[in-house]
Amino acid sequence: MRLVWASVTGIPGSSEGTQRVEVALDDGSTGRAVVYPSLTGACVVGDRVLLNTTAVDLELGTGGLHFVAARVGTGEGVALDTPSGGHIMKLRYTPLQIDVCSVEEQASPHHEVMRTAEDLGGMPVACCGLHSQVPLVAAAVKHADPSLRVAYVMTDFAALALSLSEVVRTSVDAGLLDTTIASGQAFGGRYEAVNVHSALLAARHVARADVAVVAIGPGVVGTATPFGHGGVAQGEAINAVAALGGTPVAVLRLSFADSRPRHLGVSHHTITALSRIALTAALVPVPALPAEQAGVVDDALGTSGALRRHRRIATPGATPDLRGVRVTTMGRGPDADPAFFAAAFAAGEVCASVAAGELPTGQNA
Repeated sequence: MRLVWASVTGIPGSSEGTQRVEVALDDGSTGRAVVYPSLTGACVVGDRVLLNTTAVDLELGTGGLHFVAARVGTGEGVALDTPSGGHIMKLRYTPLQIDVCSVEEQASPHHEVMRTAEDLGGMPVACCGLHSQVPLVAAAVKHADPSLRVAYVMTDFAALALSLSEVVRTSVDAGLLDTTIASGQAFGGRYEAVNVHSALLAARHVARADVAVVAIGPGVVGTATPFGHGGVAQGEAINAVAALGGTPVAVLRLSFADSRPRHLGVSHHTITALSRIALTAALVPVPALPAEQAGVVDDALGTSGALRRHRRIATPGATPDLRGVRVTTMGRGPDADPAFFAAAFAAGEVCASVAAGELPTGQNA
């Protein structure tokens, strides 16, 4: 860990749940930082702040951003007192632990609903491997039927602050996502839940969603090892959906533009999730692709054993309106990496079909 004191020199932008500030560090450098007002209070120009600069110093994929760990203000000291009304702690037993009113607890207005909620009733749930797939799935669902309500369940396998995601904020503003639920140690959703299972039940019984999308937040972890990556969360989400009587839909991570062999064709993250982590059957939508690419995908799924466990669903490959939401994957847009986008769109199409009763529901679908 590296912590450095700094002064706030500018505030170029803010949105619900976050501030973006410009900072002059005491080590002589300058940079940008993210502020979570719910953890430190909002900043003003001239504030003294303590920055966690670790990710930038390690040159990790955080967009070149520091994070404000504490705020002294302009020297007079500050106090932050914003009780949530709840008693569930997230970021537990860390200096930044935060109280939330989780959807399940007795203080919640939804406690009575959650006390008896045990089944998803076949609700389709798109289980993603990457955060950038979320708006794509949602757009395809809305393209098929704009009346379908879509809930995003964010896991705690990557970024923990839901407000960090610009693509989620713009997707909500554009009407692609109807609500958000932060599960586990993740925080900042429209609803808070203790774990993924409860979050899924809340999506169905509190938010009245027709379709849920489960995905990690921004910042997938990868180590080029079979199990040391955030894609494992996809398989665990499939298991959770099936355990609750939902219909798991696995979103393939496809790419024919990625320079890394382990992510070319079907990513090894997806293969691990489907062949080793998922213990129950899921629907696996496969978009229409050029013949050579289609052969690579089917060969990867067949060789790994995924097709023996899961049900392949061919889709025609609609191109839905993203309603102005800008989505990239590893810096690539739809023209540069069309297979990635097509796979996520296909999952949304299948979810909409399940919700409409055009495909059987449940894990044996």
